[in-house]
Amino acid sequence: MTLAPQSPHSAPRRPPRTVLPAHSARSAEPAGEERRSLRLGRASDTFALLGAAAAALATTGLLFWRMLPFNGAVGFVVVAYVLFLGMYGLLVSFDEDGPAIRDRLAGVVVRTLGLIMLVALAFVIVFTLWEGRKALPHWNFFTQDMRLAGPLDGLGVGGILHAIVGTLEQIAIALAVTVPSGLICAVFLNEVPGRFARFVRTIVEAMTALPSIVAGLFIYATVILALGVEKSGIAASLALAVMMLPIIIRASDVVIRLVPGTLREASYALGTSRWRTVWHVVLPTARSGLTTSVILGTARGVGETSPVLLTSGFTAVLNADPLSGPQVSLPLATFSFVKSPEPAMIARGFGTAATLMALVLLLFVIARIIGGRDPGQLTKGQTHRRVLASRRDAERFAARAASREAASTGPEATHDPTDRTDPTEHRSTS
Repeated sequence: MTLAPQSPHSAPRRPPRTVLPAHSARSAEPAGEERRSLRLGRASDTFALLGAAAAALATTGLLFWRMLPFNGAVGFVVVAYVLFLGMYGLLVSFDEDGPAIRDRLAGVVVRTLGLIMLVALAFVIVFTLWEGRKALPHWNFFTQDMRLAGPLDGLGVGGILHAIVGTLEQIAIALAVTVPSGLICAVFLNEVPGRFARFVRTIVEAMTALPSIVAGLFIYATVILALGVEKSGIAASLALAVMMLPIIIRASDVVIRLVPGTLREASYALGTSRWRTVWHVVLPTARSGLTTSVILGTARGVGETSPVLLTSGFTAVLNADPLSGPQVSLPLATFSFVKSPEPAMIARGFGTAATLMALVLLLFVIARIIGGRDPGQLTKGQTHRRVLASRRDAERFAARAASREAASTGPEATHDPTDRTDPTEHRSTS
């Protein structure tokens, strides 16, 4: 069957019913409204912010300097900010509705709080470095202790070597206690649910708000007074561990909860046991979050002074043995230096605080390098071991295939000891 050719006078073809618009053109809604842009910022938003800020500053200056007997920088900032929020909401209301106004105001408040925290952190860091600038350039500040330095000696004598060693040993012992126990407890809370798990979770949540002085008093009463152990670095480490443990457990518990249940189900479907699933699936998936939990616990314990003061004592000499004798840490040394009226000792205190911040930053970087890999991302050593294991498996499979081929040729063929097939199979094939 053939179709007759269309005559030139026949009706034209109808255009296709579906037409793709050009990428550069923006179609309008059926009601005639233009589609709203989803950009983060618009020109009208910028003008509203700048206008509200200028109006708030002008109105606050008029109130403080001309109309009312107000003074003080803090009051000026507070009043100006309140007026800024009101005027910004008024300007936004000219173009937006109620939900959009509340969203813009909430965004401004959140960004303001973030800016305040950033400014406060920068102020603390800059102020500490500026006050400790006199002590930090001296090399003896990091290589000597305070054995030969007195309160009136200059910065060319004495240092904080004993405090650095004490801090590293105490935090290492505390991490050796808290990291395994904290991760095991977090795994227990998620993998073995029940009444006891809920009870343990409640206790952990209550201990996260434990004051540091209470942790120091607990170790002082149970270890030093009851057991007769002298004040030492190990006692200070136990006090720090009491403070760090609930932080690590709580943060690890939250992170392990975020692991998708489908990963566990896939592992169970392959016939794997629960604890092999935890070791090979759950923990590698949550590696980055678990590292963050350890960082939070370390940050809580490394900067504490009161539990160390109660349990480790104070000394001006280097004590590298945490099991006997007083052992000072960087926070305790900072507290001791700063309370002195001598300018040199105060400079040592701020230099010690700056050293503590640098040490914490170094520990955080190391933790991020160790645990910052994505799930499934292997190191060079792990990749090399996987390649070697794959080669051994390939050789074993080739040997088994060769043995099966030899067994299929006749009964006189030797049997490969690595072949786990049923011997009756060889008899049947022969």
